[in-house]
Amino acid sequence: MDKIYGSIAIIGRPNAGKSSLFNRFCKQRIAITSEIAGTTRDIKKATISLQGLPFLILDTGGLENKDSLFADVFKHSIQAGESADLILYLVDGKTPPQTMDKEIFYALERKNPNIFLVINKIDNDKEKQQAWEFMEFGAKQVFPISVSHNRGILELENAILSTLKNDTLEQLLNAKVEEDLEEFLESENSTQSQEDSIINIGIIGRVNVGKSSLLNALLRGERAIVSPIAGTTIDPVDEKGEIKGQLVNFVDTAGIRKRGKVEGLEKFAMQRTREVLERTDIALLVLDASAPFVELDEKIAGLIDEYKLGVIVVLNKWDIAHKDFKGIMEDFKLRFKFLEYAPTLTISAKNGRHIQKLEEEILKVYYNFSYRIPTAKLNAIIKEATSRHPIPSDHGKIVKVYYATQFESKPPQIALIMNRPKSLHFSYKRYLVNFLREQFDFSGTRVIFIARGKNDFEEES
Repeated sequence: MDKIYGSIAIIGRPNAGKSSLFNRFCKQRIAITSEIAGTTRDIKKATISLQGLPFLILDTGGLENKDSLFADVFKHSIQAGESADLILYLVDGKTPPQTMDKEIFYALERKNPNIFLVINKIDNDKEKQQAWEFMEFGAKQVFPISVSHNRGILELENAILSTLKNDTLEQLLNAKVEEDLEEFLESENSTQSQEDSIINIGIIGRVNVGKSSLLNALLRGERAIVSPIAGTTIDPVDEKGEIKGQLVNFVDTAGIRKRGKVEGLEKFAMQRTREVLERTDIALLVLDASAPFVELDEKIAGLIDEYKLGVIVVLNKWDIAHKDFKGIMEDFKLRFKFLEYAPTLTISAKNGRHIQKLEEEILKVYYNFSYRIPTAKLNAIIKEATSRHPIPSDHGKIVKVYYATQFESKPPQIALIMNRPKSLHFSYKRYLVNFLREQFDFSGTRVIFIARGKNDFEEES
């Protein structure tokens, strides 16, 4: 994890404005905000800078015990507060002090004495006077603020810095930058290289197929909230880990519903899922083996092609599969012909079946996804392919490839420089892809051929 000066947990009951304050500190809209209580469920993390010092900030779920899902949210939020360097306990200043807020505040204070009472929605001076009734909490540090009007935020930031001030740590973070500039630059390059080498893995699928359970199984711990209630995950949940020394970043995306059922928060969730896929390398397409595949599964799988991702198909809940392997694979091949290149694994996130095998497959697919074919070897293969099966002529005119070059990886993309690029039929491209797959292991990744003229490098087909 990157160096941080301290960790800050924003905690409070639903609708106090925790996610809005989190976004204000981050200076961007990372967490979904809404008037619907319970919008935030998993712990959302971000690194922020306060007066040049890095802090880890945590946006937690609203503290409420109305059902099993919220009980899990409550537990995760309290744990985050207990382990943080500082708690910002947020209350809604437009409502009178609540007994439950006081009870939670006192319980947290016993575990972590570094706690501020932050009274949100104090939009003007008149409301600031009314906020004095919250003094009955007996909190040592009280801050009336308005996130929406940006009132009191600077005072709160200054108090955070004052409370967590540690001159020794600050010196360590900023030590010898001038004297050891060369070492500093090397460290920066190393950090950048580390970021470039991380594998970003998006876990996608419709609601309740077991995406959060899979994330927890891969991370060997309870990092995402799991519940039988469909749509538990709303904000994407990022968690870093390692597979055999390789850094990975897993993102458990929100479950996708049929369009007619996508309302309110889930519209934001769908948008967030797409944002996640834009920065994803490999998609784990999670399908529910305990029930027949549905049309929505196919539509979600279509996002893999749309974002040009590597892919592994995960048949989850195999311990309660509704058919034998042969039957399910027949159904899969019928519905998902466009994913014939994808490796398929049967797993049970609940009992850990084949999780290690999935990890090995992730590394293998990422290698294939990132592979670059040497130009000389590529041209030899294309020459052999066109010799075995010549390119059909265009109304009697010869169509030929001058040379080929791989101009991009992730996924592998190959330009065919030709005399008549528009005459290369998609079926011949498919032949070239299959021929190339015979020479290289490209399981889990698309191979894209683009025909271009000698002087036309903008043409794509």
